[in-house]
Amino acid sequence: MKFLIFVLLFFLCVLAARVFDMLKTQILRPALTRIHIPAPQFTLNEIIAAAARKHQVSPAFVKSIIAAESGFSQAALSPKGAIGLMQLMPETAREFGADPAVPEQNIDAGTHYLSWLLRRYAGRRDALRQAIAAYNAGPGAVGRYHGVPPFHETRTYVTRVLRFYKKYEPAYNLASLRRARNRSNKTLG
Repeated sequence: MKFLIFVLLFFLCVLAARVFDMLKTQILRPALTRIHIPAPQFTLNEIIAAAARKHQVSPAFVKSIIAAESGFSQAALSPKGAIGLMQLMPETAREFGADPAVPEQNIDAGTHYLSWLLRRYAGRRDALRQAIAAYNAGPGAVGRYHGVPPFHETRTYVTRVLRFYKKYEPAYNLASLRRARNRSNKTLG
């Protein structure tokens, strides 16, 4: 009798498993595949903020480079072959493991490169200007001329980036103050 109950329970479990499998594959799966929940799109400011935080660079500085390089155009392509928002050369993008045509990867790699340049020129008299010049003309040119190269294009570029930086920095400082104030209010309440 026990054996008969055991066999009966075993077949009931097998039957339940088959019914569950049929529900899952033939009824529920088609219904679930019709439901499409798109991944949230991040704003350009969110992408910039994330890359800046990751590589410890001011988000206003990253935004300034993007403004000067591409005017915020993801499709920007220079005559020399630089691609995307931060106008990465394909070789530079490869060095940082990025696809320069993907905005998130372009900004991450460009910010990583900026971080490297800022560390390279840290402690020098015009460190920020030299990092900006190196982003435009290359570290070799900055080294050869012991500072910002005398190229008209590079000098104009440095001035433009600094102008954008002056424009964007107050907004990021204000946002930082608001976040800090909100955090302190939450801990007090």
